[in-house]
Amino acid sequence: MLQNTFKDLRTTIIAFAAFTVLLGLAYPAAITGIAQVVFPGHADGSLVTRDGEVVGSALVGQNFSGAQYFHPRPSAAGADGYDAGASSGSNLGPSSQALADRVAADVARIREEEGLPADAEIPVDAVTASASGLDPHISPAYADLQVARVARERGLSEDVVRDLVQKYTDGSTLWLLGEPRVNVLKLNLALDEM
Repeated sequence: MLQNTFKDLRTTIIAFAAFTVLLGLAYPAAITGIAQVVFPGHADGSLVTRDGEVVGSALVGQNFSGAQYFHPRPSAAGADGYDAGASSGSNLGPSSQALADRVAADVARIREEEGLPADAEIPVDAVTASASGLDPHISPAYADLQVARVARERGLSEDVVRDLVQKYTDGSTLWLLGEPRVNVLKLNLALDEM
């Protein structure tokens, strides 16, 4: 009986070690190698560079607060938002007074920044954070709302800025998944290059 127990224990340890090496080391290494060859930019984190220096990732939102920039959606990740090491949502529900107060303040701020009348509709993504707090995209409607301010601050025509927004608007994935979206980092970097 004891001999069978030791035999079973030895078989279990060998199986555990074999699966650890196979699934914990060999498989991830093989997939990483294939990804590096087939999709090198994506495998390295979709890094965005300017003048040879990494300035961010196309997959991780950043805060742009200057009037000359398109602003991202709010972030609850970290104390000041957009902290990739503290990715999270606010976990505030629709009945939360704290959420209602923050959204009302954001709506008022956006109306003032953009010079909008009190009854102007504000796109929902302009005042709500994503689940991760790091969404790099805004809706085309929120981008369009900011065109006049950005054009004025940069001394550009609205048509030029609107064309740039269109250029950095991605459609639905595989033509049916998700909504069109604008990558804020890429759009703002393109504006800086103008």
